Amino acid sequence: MLLDVAKSYADLMTTVFSTPIAAKVWFASAAALLALVQVSTAARMWGRLKAVIPLSTPAAQRVHRWSGRLALLCTVPVVFHCVFILGFQTTSLRVAIHSIVGSTLYGAFAAKILILRSHRYPAWVLPTAGGLVAGLLATLWLTSSFWYFTNVQFGF
Repeated sequence: MLLDVAKSYADLMTTVFSTPIAAKVWFASAAALLALVQVSTAARMWGRLKAVIPLSTPAAQRVHRWSGRLALLCTVPVVFHCVFILGFQTTSLRVAIHSIVGSTLYGAFAAKILILRSHRYPAWVLPTAGGLVAGLLATLWLTSSFWYFTNVQFGF
């Protein structure tokens, strides 16, 4: 059954991209770009970057929420490919780091959302959790998409 799912996934991804790995790389890149939007709008909401990002606080909040939702959505095909097709691997230091960091991303994201919904934590906890999620996503992008673009190919 998993082979059928993997084949269906590959067929779906290759309707737009040359390979399923290329699809994974571009979805991860979109998520990383949206993470930059997340960090920027979060800084704007916390009173930083007002001169750089000329948005009102409510507008920055909307952009922050939607960029987060879209970033999470972009990670779904990437996670499917990594978890169900490639699996946890330690064939090189880069791949081991990628597997370990990838295993922690959704846990860190869930913790950030729980912190966001609870008002019992000190003010520094939420930006720290958000920064951790952004840092994990950046590490994942550097150990996968950036590596792919610089060592395999830059294209669809």
